Amino acid sequence: MEETAKKKTKVFIVDDDKFLLGMYSLKFSNNGYDVDTTVGSLPALEKLRAGATPDIILLDIIMPHMDGLELLKTIRDEKLVPSATVIMLTNQSQSSDIERAKELAVDGYIVKASTIPSEVMQEVEKIHQAKTSKSA
Repeated sequence: MEETAKKKTKVFIVDDDKFLLGMYSLKFSNNGYDVDTTVGSLPALEKLRAGATPDIILLDIIMPHMDGLELLKTIRDEKLVPSATVIMLTNQSQSSDIERAKELAVDGYIVKASTIPSEVMQEVEKIHQAKTSKSA
């Protein structure tokens, strides 16, 4: 078992869809990740402001009160978890959303509708590895 390779990477999943949160949470947990989730942007922001330090943040875009891109902008503006790998995990595939995400220095962009959970996990691992090997 390659348990030494993963020092329980912390994944923080923010979505307003409880079913998807549960599904992705299970997928990552079963693969040795330490998973935290919140339903929506506002509670996510509270957790981050309170000192949560995830290694990876997965954000949906379409959420009530504050969308994922607004949340990301706030995270950047307030310099919350600057070293975290931030990935948009959304059904929004419009180029305007992708552009805004890039402007906010997002590390990856995954469209949920065209990706099954195991592919999402592989993609997240790939993006996170690329980012951490750059900063190492």
